Amino acid sequence: MADQSDVTTDRLLDGRVLLRQSARGYRAGMDAALLAAACDAGPGERVLEAGCGPGAALLAAAARRAEAVFVGVERDGAAAALARENVALNGFDGRVEIVEGDVQAGFRALGLPVFDAVMANPPFFDDPDELRAPAAEKTGAWMADGGLAAWTAFMLKAVREGGTITVIHRADRLGDLLSLLGEKAGSFQIRPIHPFADAPAKRVLFRAVKTGKAPLRLLPALVLHDREGGKHSAAAEAILRGKTALEWG
Repeated sequence: MADQSDVTTDRLLDGRVLLRQSARGYRAGMDAALLAAACDAGPGERVLEAGCGPGAALLAAAARRAEAVFVGVERDGAAAALARENVALNGFDGRVEIVEGDVQAGFRALGLPVFDAVMANPPFFDDPDELRAPAAEKTGAWMADGGLAAWTAFMLKAVREGGTITVIHRADRLGDLLSLLGEKAGSFQIRPIHPFADAPAKRVLFRAVKTGKAPLRLLPALVLHDREGGKHSAAAEAILRGKTALEWG
């Protein structure tokens, strides 16, 4: 059980999902909400999230896709313990499972059968010299041991042929994602995520199909904030409240 003095209980999807998470470590935000909204798993399909943390994206995706089965992989024991608490708290026992494991060790080390879909919000940085070091509690979420290559290799092994890989990442890493996945995956779809309509995209939602052959498709962008009005754009607010999903054409 996590230290209760260092944990907050927050609500996702307009209160449909309760999330207990560290008060000082990495905390779930818009990236997790977008990743969950991009999960389109059908009835009976098995979905793996690599690096699930306390379960924000995993549980929101499970709430959205009530007939799919989910497994979250997390290397940090405290985060994995919180994720298990959250599974029970939301009544997802039997449909959502948390497994402790390290992406860098590879998918085969988990001893699991391959999945229909895998999703991830990989750490955004490979090199500690690229930015000022974050707080110790957040380092694992910001720095990718083995780099983005370790995450893409893990996801390629984790998914069946014809299965999907869905990632949210920095927009400036799009070229790396295409390069790392391009030999064994295809049918790429890319949705730019802009903070404002007049600002460059800072994130991309990226979808690949293992052994897919369809041409790359650039989808309509999502704008998160409205300079004239509230905190979020109407589209972003609908996603946060679970009123709409991010569709893949």
